[in-house]
Amino acid sequence: MIELAGVTKRYGTKVVVSDLTFSVQPGAVTGFLGPNGAGKSTTMRMMLDLDRPTAGQVLIDGKRYADLQNPLRIVGALLDAKAMHGGRSARDNLMCLALSNRIPASRVDEVLEEVGLTAVARHRPKGFSLGMGQRLGIAAALLGDPEILIFDEPVNGLDPEGIHWIRMLMRSRAARGCTVLVSSHLMSEMTLTADNLVVIGQGKLLANTSMSEFIAQNSRTYVRVRTPEPEKLRDALAAAGMTVVTAPDGVFEVVDVPVEQVGDVLAAAQVGLHELSPQHASLEEAFIQMTGNATEYRSGPAAPVPGQPNGAAATPNMQQESLAAGKEA
Repeated sequence: MIELAGVTKRYGTKVVVSDLTFSVQPGAVTGFLGPNGAGKSTTMRMMLDLDRPTAGQVLIDGKRYADLQNPLRIVGALLDAKAMHGGRSARDNLMCLALSNRIPASRVDEVLEEVGLTAVARHRPKGFSLGMGQRLGIAAALLGDPEILIFDEPVNGLDPEGIHWIRMLMRSRAARGCTVLVSSHLMSEMTLTADNLVVIGQGKLLANTSMSEFIAQNSRTYVRVRTPEPEKLRDALAAAGMTVVTAPDGVFEVVDVPVEQVGDVLAAAQVGLHELSPQHASLEEAFIQMTGNATEYRSGPAAPVPGQPNGAAATPNMQQESLAAGKEA
């Protein structure tokens, strides 16, 4: 278990993390989310005693990380895959870590096989691609077969097979009772991976809840209805006290009512239906809704493209066509 109690971190007058209190429980994958500059990386560094809190404390299974004996057997972490020594082979990098934590040499070959790097074990990481570097960093995190895993953007540079593999790895570790904390900006991947969410913004805790509760509390849900009998539909739903609005595409949206209840009302009124479907917001939409006021770095509107109506942003095809036209000219 990872426990934070009143953790604050200041650099001079700037407060990067402010009074964070939460715990990361075993047996689940916990997503650690926040906008750029929210303090996520600083918080994870404090978990590993790479940074010291200005106030409060972080405990790993009841102890500070610095007080753990053979810490790689307890906590495996990937914060920066480039931290490996570029002049040593992949195997030698892992062997140094193993020796420092009394981990058998045989374990080095096991994790290299697990992450798919056996064929390049004698190669130096300075020549690795981004994805290969990530795999080596993950191998280092797994080296001590720890009960706690901390990953910062673990899918960076991985191909689809690698993304699926690391997702299954985290979920299988959690299923066997491990504590797994993962930070990522890929909301679609978090939706598939995380059971619980801890969300921070501007260094402060915004949410600590399950994935389903977070989406439900920070997003709009509705029932989408298409019918050839719009007036009959409006009358039936209004009589039942339901609010219905017309969407831009001409379909109807019934807000804050279960789809079963909408279906029963329309069936009783014998309204013909072409579609009746519940709509739920994505994690990305819920995240933007919650963190809108805690975003430090905001993107401006897309620059208009010359010759495009209404200042439309360039699509990749438009950009390619413009380049091609420039070459022909």
